[in-house]
Amino acid sequence: MVPYVIRRLTLMFFMLLLLSVVTFILFNAVPTDPAALSCGVHCSPEKIAQNKIKMGLDKPLPIQYFEWVKGIFVGRTYGSGSQTFECSVPCLGYSFHYGEEVTNMIVASLPVTLYLALGAFILWMLGGVLSGIYAAKHRGKWQDRLIMGITLIGYSLPVFFIGLILLIFLVVRAHILPYPDYASPFENFPQFLQTMILPWISLAILYAAYYTRLTRSQMLETMSEDFIRTARAKGLTEKVVVRKHALRAGLTPIVTSAGLDLAGLLGGAVITEFIFSLPGMGRLAIHAVTDYDLPTITATTLVAATFIIVMNIVVDLLYAAIDPRVRLT
Repeated sequence: MVPYVIRRLTLMFFMLLLLSVVTFILFNAVPTDPAALSCGVHCSPEKIAQNKIKMGLDKPLPIQYFEWVKGIFVGRTYGSGSQTFECSVPCLGYSFHYGEEVTNMIVASLPVTLYLALGAFILWMLGGVLSGIYAAKHRGKWQDRLIMGITLIGYSLPVFFIGLILLIFLVVRAHILPYPDYASPFENFPQFLQTMILPWISLAILYAAYYTRLTRSQMLETMSEDFIRTARAKGLTEKVVVRKHALRAGLTPIVTSAGLDLAGLLGGAVITEFIFSLPGMGRLAIHAVTDYDLPTITATTLVAATFIIVMNIVVDLLYAAIDPRVRLT
């Protein structure tokens, strides 16, 4: 397994390097001039030239990219002469629109997205997998048809519709919960739960519907295998057959989907964060796009892609632990 991990980590490094090149070139090849946008309405050519020097845009694109990558590992100096300032390690850029290091902005918003993604992930995995197993065990019966009907409705509803319905009926009309006002769980845990419970449910309903159908399909396919019949012939109870044999053998595609879905949410659940006013990565990225904040756009894109690439490796390593038939060499 060690050689396999080394190969995957090496591949991950080159993929991130290639991704950083493509992302940097893509966002810096747009025709709009960030130096002109950052100097306000009344802007002279001299002021634009000064901003280019301060932002490091006066250098050729390859040198700009090298300075950006170097800043991630050793920090970076912006400006020139007496108007220089340091961007500390790891420097993912400096937002001249907000006057703040991009790394600090990501560090402030990432925990919110992390709490949102993990909470929703736990809910949808528990609800989806358990419902899928129950539906598979009662295949063709009214329980199965009821669960599949509910999942069809849940899978058809977009997350913004679910979120708005919960917000309107539970907050605005019924006043069961206060209007979302995010607070850190370490500062005000009750307020944190009140704010996060509806976003968790909104995401969990959509994803749980998909995982219910996926788990049911995998369980039905696995339950017809020869080794399941052998396990039953040995006198094992149905709970043991389902838990230790059928579910374990059918977990591979579920783990794959779960890892990629979680990684995608860690990059920012844009719609959910906007609906419930959560200061997470998704809202940071959207504000960066609307404000044409190139350093923040580039950094958030790279961070989101890193989550997906790393989670791919984690999922591959989990295969061997879940299914003994899988060997990583």
